[in-house]
Amino acid sequence: MKKHVIEISGVQKRFGQKRILSDVYLKIQTGEIIGILGRNGSGKSTLLKIICGLLSSSDKSVFVDGVSLNNSSNLFSEISYLCQDQIIPNHLSVERTVLLAVDKQKRSFFCEDVFVKSLLGKKVKNLSVGELRYLQVKIVLFGASKFALLDEPFSGLSPKMIEKIIELIQKNSEEKGILLTDHDYENVLKISTGLRLLKEGKLRVINNKAELFQNGYLNSPAVS
Repeated sequence: MKKHVIEISGVQKRFGQKRILSDVYLKIQTGEIIGILGRNGSGKSTLLKIICGLLSSSDKSVFVDGVSLNNSSNLFSEISYLCQDQIIPNHLSVERTVLLAVDKQKRSFFCEDVFVKSLLGKKVKNLSVGELRYLQVKIVLFGASKFALLDEPFSGLSPKMIEKIIELIQKNSEEKGILLTDHDYENVLKISTGLRLLKEGKLRVINNKAELFQNGYLNSPAVS
């Protein structure tokens, strides 16, 4: 299967006098799951929004398979994005949402899931936080894009839902390049094929958990 590659470079962002991101570079190819960790306010969500074009960054460059997609509407066909907010209108039913959002060839498989089956008779407005999040994550993963950006995919999910989402992320990574960030760092560590730490505006390569202690992301274990 042909590998697809996205490269993002020159990402910089300030809010007022505070520099959030400084010359960030990132490369992802299909088959990879890249986990981004960082403290609250470090700029993880901002970075994902800039990559998919929802926030501006004047010096940003985006190339997919060597083709520049800066300021291109084609970027939205290459990247699917899970934000932290609700993206499905409340007035829709879950069944209608699936019909609108999932390709016809994939709907049967999408609905085989026991969690989705239990939701089909409900309105979106009546879903719990976890049910809604689960539905949104799965819709993004079932999209036709080559790359998926997942911001807090485990947020609000029950342990069994998290297990299923991990399975879906790993399965979809066979065809997609996946970038995710989540405060549930143990599960990010568990499924990522590569790790980055966003600290002081810089994106640093992390090779093992020990480096998270060294960089101050995790508190050093108590010495007995």
